[in-house]
Amino acid sequence: MKELDPLIFWYVFQEMLGTPLLWLLIILIAGGTLAFLFLLLKERKIVARRVVIAQAIGAIGGVLALVLMAKVSSSGFTDAGGPADWFLIALVFGLGAVGTTVLAYTVAGYARCKCPRAGKA
Repeated sequence: MKELDPLIFWYVFQEMLGTPLLWLLIILIAGGTLAFLFLLLKERKIVARRVVIAQAIGAIGGVLALVLMAKVSSSGFTDAGGPADWFLIALVFGLGAVGTTVLAYTVAGYARCKCPRAGKA
């Protein structure tokens, strides 16, 4: 393969995940990113406590991304032979962790209570 064609990635993901799951993930990524950007515009700050909690949830999301990868591919983690395989495994974990962190932060931001806090007038 002498050329890198972006459509090859599309076809590989479509073959691995199937069309419904691929579109579900694309909609989840696009919707989550837009919701995160709107939340940042609305609040005009990043809440540190929410980030820490979202990062803990993100680690679980990274593990779940690896589980999904193992389920949809024909090979397992014991089949990883070279550095490219281990790089791909690390990339899947990282993208799953970052995506879950962003989604968890966004959901927590929109779910926070709008009622006044006790002790504040």
